[in-house]
Amino acid sequence: MHIAPALRRASVAVVALSTLALAGCSSSTEAETSATPTDAATAGAEAALETFTEGKLTIATGEPAYEPWVIGDAPESGEGFEAAVAYAVAEELGFAADDVVWVRTTFDSAIAPGAKDWDFNIQQFSITDERRQAVDFSSPYYVTTQAVVSVEGNDYAEAGSIADLEGAAIGVAVGTTSYDVTAEALGEDNIQVFNSVADVVAALNSGQIDAFVTDLPGAFYSAYVEVEGGTIVGQFASSEGGDEFGLVLPKDSPLTDAVTGAVDTLTENGTLETLETEWLSAAVDVPVLN
Repeated sequence: MHIAPALRRASVAVVALSTLALAGCSSSTEAETSATPTDAATAGAEAALETFTEGKLTIATGEPAYEPWVIGDAPESGEGFEAAVAYAVAEELGFAADDVVWVRTTFDSAIAPGAKDWDFNIQQFSITDERRQAVDFSSPYYVTTQAVVSVEGNDYAEAGSIADLEGAAIGVAVGTTSYDVTAEALGEDNIQVFNSVADVVAALNSGQIDAFVTDLPGAFYSAYVEVEGGTIVGQFASSEGGDEFGLVLPKDSPLTDAVTGAVDTLTENGTLETLETEWLSAAVDVPVLN
């Protein structure tokens, strides 16, 4: 909505289609190892939690699932930010990796009213009051940051800090969090405001601006699909005002409290921050601009 240029290009090729569909463990072995609790914990989870399939935790994601959220469309590997988060939640609930069952759904069907054949669904669902009428959400496992998109070879494409962007003509869409974050970080003198993100992208492609700011998931797509020679310069440190991504559960699920508690624990103990750094900063080469 990204990765050293050669690695990044290969890794984000699949990312391209994720936004069209939507509008950490570093290896399979590590995923299984880190997500395996004691036998006693597993037995306790199976006894205490009412899941779709007894003794199993059924987790849904998209068909296909895209990078950097899921690497290689293989959530069972535990590689990619959301795959890693899912296994971390499973571990907190007391499920071994072998007791996790993956299924696939569309984005829209997951948040539609009605019965579900999974325990929770993870595929970049923003938490909204409207969606809460049809499904439950966990507490947030990720809050989107704002990122800077430019063009390779541009004077600002290699900026490593906010100071390095001084003097750049930065595009933003009107009425967005992107505008607020950009104005606070860079001042308003060089901001150019457009009616939509599509207009911002067009302005960068035409050379009217040097870069633009949008949310990081959107930046993955824009930089490597919509902008010729596009690159993500970096992301701002603050996530204030960003969209909150939550795990989706069936409405009034008996697991909602337990899953929310697991996410809260992973937030408090720093696991989510570590996974975010591994899969959304380091692995995709999106440094934080300070």
